[in-house]
Amino acid sequence: MFALAAINEISNEIYSGSPDFFPIKSTDYHRYLVLSLGTGTQKCEEKYSAEIAGKWGVLGWLTNEGSSPLIDVFSQASGDMVDFHLETVFKALHCEKNYIRIQDDTLSGDLSSVDVATEENLNGLVKVAEELLKKPVTKVNLASGVNECVSHRSNEQILK
Repeated sequence: MFALAAINEISNEIYSGSPDFFPIKSTDYHRYLVLSLGTGTQKCEEKYSAEIAGKWGVLGWLTNEGSSPLIDVFSQASGDMVDFHLETVFKALHCEKNYIRIQDDTLSGDLSSVDVATEENLNGLVKVAEELLKKPVTKVNLASGVNECVSHRSNEQILK
């Protein structure tokens, strides 16, 4: 979501003639390099089927077996939609190499919680980030919506 806001702000600065930006068209996406860093998400598990969710009432969507399906859907969907949008735009403009998304979607337990700021958990997140740098570059498959390996190079190598 922040990636879209950043592109919008940069475009506004270009339109306004800010001396901090070269006079380029804001739609010249081949001149942009967008690095989108995710904060990590919980491992995506298929907790519910359409058949089960179809029988839920309001309370079922708010709380179900210790989780909050409605909140899960909204939080997962917002990041996915921005990634999908940017991936599609950059691909359509033939500059998909200018958009890099690094996200770990395999977090579990305290590591996936946004409100556990213990030293132990923060150190765990540092380890996750270090391991993520070593993993191969992935991109969302626009047909399936699933992240797939697209390079033998690591996230660290592509950033360099």
